[in-house]
Amino acid sequence: MRLDDSAIADRAVAVRSGTVLAALGVFAFSFTFPATVWALKGFGPWTATGVRSLLAALVAAACLRAFRVPLPKREQWRGLAVVALGCVLAFPVLTTLALQTSSTAHSAVVIGLLPMATAVVSSRLTGHRPSRRFWLAAGVGASAVVVFTVAQSGGGLSTADLFLFAALVLCAFGYAEGGRLAREMAGWQVIGWALVLALPVTAAFAVFGFATEPLHITGEGIVGLAYVALISQFGGFFAWYKGMAEIGVARASQLQLAQPLLTLVWAVLLLGEHLPAAAPVTALIVLACIVVTQRSRS
Repeated sequence: MRLDDSAIADRAVAVRSGTVLAALGVFAFSFTFPATVWALKGFGPWTATGVRSLLAALVAAACLRAFRVPLPKREQWRGLAVVALGCVLAFPVLTTLALQTSSTAHSAVVIGLLPMATAVVSSRLTGHRPSRRFWLAAGVGASAVVVFTVAQSGGGLSTADLFLFAALVLCAFGYAEGGRLAREMAGWQVIGWALVLALPVTAAFAVFGFATEPLHITGEGIVGLAYVALISQFGGFFAWYKGMAEIGVARASQLQLAQPLLTLVWAVLLLGEHLPAAAPVTALIVLACIVVTQRSRS
């Protein structure tokens, strides 16, 4: 009996610590879009994306070496490649390109579908069959974002919107695979190996950017680039994947509901953006729909 009580107490501690870690990850990621906008004030999109991932990869490689982390198993490289494609390459590139013409608030609402998309992808990959209520809520949330996007874009989808939707889908695959791999290795090692795996491509992005894009070095540009490189691309994943491994993908995704709302706040406070009335309303609709999907997965 005492052993059972001890196990329950240990599990409660793990859940609390996992919840705190996942929440810290969400808080860190909520600054990504404002920081990207700052980075674009000093660097072109390809330069910012390439340098962001290149710096993160160098830090990750140093950490992996310092802790003498063994190479992943052969069967884990495929999953790491998916994480690299979705989280290291596609999401940073596509969202950075989108933020050249799209506001932070608009982008945050669209990307607010990420937890729902991750849940859908995870269900497909695992063969789990969610309930009808899950799919109904997912459809309503997706429809709300599409209506918002079309209305804000003047009756159609802009190129920035297409970039955001593509980033959303590809990152969902990266999150789903990352959550699965975080059960087999430390969460920071998942993103660390993914960054190292993508290093040749991100280095090419950086070289291409420096060769073709003008530089206008500013304080905001340097701060923004440093943040997305050290926190958004690597440091935030320490807490996020560790928390996800301890409390599960579903519960962690519920915490991620706060991310678009936090980003809307930073868009106003840090960037001085004016929020269209539809932005917070749509974000809250999506939040409600994701709550339903998380409670309807069984």
